[in-house]
Amino acid sequence: MHTDSPPALFATANGLRLAYDCFGDTAAQPLLLIMGLGTQMIAWDEAFCESLAARGYRVIRFDNRDIGLSTRLDAAGIPDVAKLLGQALVGLPVDASQVPYTLADMADDAIGLLDALGIDSAHIVGASMGGAIAQEIALRHPKRIRTLVSIMATSGAHGLPPPKPEALQVLLTPAPTDRAGYIARQQQVMKVLRAGAYPDEEALDAARATRTYERGLNPAGYARQLAAIIASGSRRERLASVQAPTLVIHGDADPLVPIECGQDVARHVPGARMVTIKDMGHALPRVTWTPIIDAIARHAA
Repeated sequence: MHTDSPPALFATANGLRLAYDCFGDTAAQPLLLIMGLGTQMIAWDEAFCESLAARGYRVIRFDNRDIGLSTRLDAAGIPDVAKLLGQALVGLPVDASQVPYTLADMADDAIGLLDALGIDSAHIVGASMGGAIAQEIALRHPKRIRTLVSIMATSGAHGLPPPKPEALQVLLTPAPTDRAGYIARQQQVMKVLRAGAYPDEEALDAARATRTYERGLNPAGYARQLAAIIASGSRRERLASVQAPTLVIHGDADPLVPIECGQDVARHVPGARMVTIKDMGHALPRVTWTPIIDAIARHAA
């Protein structure tokens, strides 16, 4: 694992300033990585990005709005996540006007970044919330996406298995904002999300959390992103219109987005293929990189 990132670059996209960086040959086929809820682009580890670039791709990762070094939408205030979640859990539609933005807006951010980089279409790979954003890109901007890879993501449909209680608690408990508290908490969070014993990963968790802390926390942005997920509702019916060749990757031990959620996406996207990673939880430990990078590279080819 690298302890330092290349300095971030910045692009104006969809009216926002997004932090990004690139790996590999600028003439290679572009491949855009989209990260999950409240998670900075550095969670796509440099070595992961470099391995993917070595397979012949120009790999681009970026901070979503409201996270890391990208624009923070503080003027939008903090939505009532508990109320929104309560509505969603009983199957009530959530009025998107109750939230500052939705996943559709975040999909448009990603397309704005491609515009800024002069890229007409790209392979799109998203993890967790990033997978849901990638699905939205395929639905909203079909001409801009060459292939879709949805990793540990859901269709958002009501009635799918919920997160395990310990994973839901992790999702809904605000992280401490002091350095030591944040780092200790992230070590616990990753243990829950990985859903297994990964001593090699656990040895890196404090350093990873420190990097995240030093780039800057945005608890209000986390709440707004979570509200965006809830208010975006189900994509299940719309997935039938996805034209991009689609690969779904999911771990069979995922405590936050159970594997049935990934199976639901694969079932509803025409011609989608599914790769199940044994013992993988809701994280990308290094032991999963080779099968995941192989699957992405083969799919994009």
